[in-house]
This record gives sequence, structure tokens and C-alpha cells, in this order.
Amino acid sequence: MMRLLLAVSALALMLAACGDKTATPDASGAADAPAGPAVAAPAGQNWVDVVAATPEGGFRMGNPDARVKLVEFASLTCPHCREFHEAAAATLKSKYVASGNVSYEYRNFVLNGPDYAATVLARCQGASAFFGLLDNFYADQAGWTEPFGRIGKADQEALAKLPEDQAIARMAELGGLADYVKLRGIPRAKFDQCLADPAQLKAVNDLRNQAVNELKLTGTPSFIINGTVQEGVFSWADLETKLQAALR
Repeated sequence: MMRLLLAVSALALMLAACGDKTATPDASGAADAPAGPAVAAPAGQNWVDVVAATPEGGFRMGNPDARVKLVEFASLTCPHCREFHEAAAATLKSKYVASGNVSYEYRNFVLNGPDYAATVLARCQGASAFFGLLDNFYADQAGWTEPFGRIGKADQEALAKLPEDQAIARMAELGGLADYVKLRGIPRAKFDQCLADPAQLKAVNDLRNQAVNELKLTGTPSFIINGTVQEGVFSWADLETKLQAALR
């Protein structure tokens, strides 16, 4: 699977990013509806700050016993995912997760080599750092992905000949990710350690297999509410309507 991701050319990187979904970052008519009576967070905490890795391989924010459990499968290089994040993140956290009635779990669905490298680096820092790095990668998506488009043909051919674990680390190096993440609290030693860790690479592979083979997801972002895949839901407006219905 990873060899397939690494084979995606730099030119095709962004064109193949998200599948065939159409996302629009518009506001929902449900925006003024309440998220339900608040559930008290642990003393001295806000539910938004309660984060944990899940057995399924994602990172969850919020009340683990929330009556509505939202899961998003998304890619760090997908423009539609970035648009959704920009439209949804603030309201999802402050209104829904903070109420204790909705938990939000993010599971990475990697689509290409640069996505793979960035995903490993974000996940390797653990639950406490993950959502902050997620915000950074989406906010500067065009900036950190652009250098991958300049990787030359000779380097791409050399990458294809490397063992998979070495290839993903070399691609990250060629794409300038070492310098990018260093400015965001990940030193070079940690960069090297994360990209050489078989457990980190396996976790990303397992999540992709879960999305494609178990859940039959065909694009990003995709959403699951209380165990049910939300067909035809691509935008925050669509999703908020579904969340409101689940909260009734």
C-alpha cells in the first residue's frame, strides 16, 4: 500500500487528493440550535482539552461517554478536508465538544506520500499535541505541500528503489518537512525517530485499510456518527444538520 502512495507523482499529488467529493464551507441552518444540556467536564478541565488515542487508531477530543460520537476520516493534503476544517473546527469544538454531548475523533486516511510523511509526524507526537499540529498542517497546507511538487524525476526514481521505510523518510526530507516541523516543536532527532518507527508506519497503514476495506470509504473527508457512515455528507453545513438530528 505505501509503495502505491509513494508512486503518486508530484504533479498528480494535489489532483488526486480527495476523491470526487464536493465540499462547501457554508454555514448551516442548524447553527443556532443548542447542543443539549451541558455535561460537566472533569474538575478544572474543558472537554475540548480532554484528548486520547483510541483503540481504533484515531485521536479523540471530548467526553468519551458522549451520546453522539463523531468520527472523521480525512487527509492532510486534501483541499476539501482543509475547507471543512476551516469551516467546522471552531464551532465543533466550542459548541458541540465543549458541551460534553459530542466527542470528535480524527482518523487519518492517507492518500499520497507527502500525506503519509506528515501524518506519521503528527501522530508520533501523541494525543496532547495532535490536534494542534492538525490545525497547523491545514492552515498552511499550500505552503508545506508545495516543495513536494518540486521533487525532480531523478529523485522520484531513486525513491522508488528504496525500501519503504527509507523511502517515506527520504521523501519527507526532500519535501522540506524536517525544517517545517522543527518550527512547530519537532526537533530533527524526533523527526528521524518517528519516520523510522515501524509501529508508526503500521498504524497509518492500518487506518487506511480500515477506511478502504472495512468501511468502504471512497473519499475524504468522510464522517461516521454513532457507528453509521454518513452518505452524501461533505460539508460542515451537511454534517451539522446530522449532528443536530442525532442530539434530539
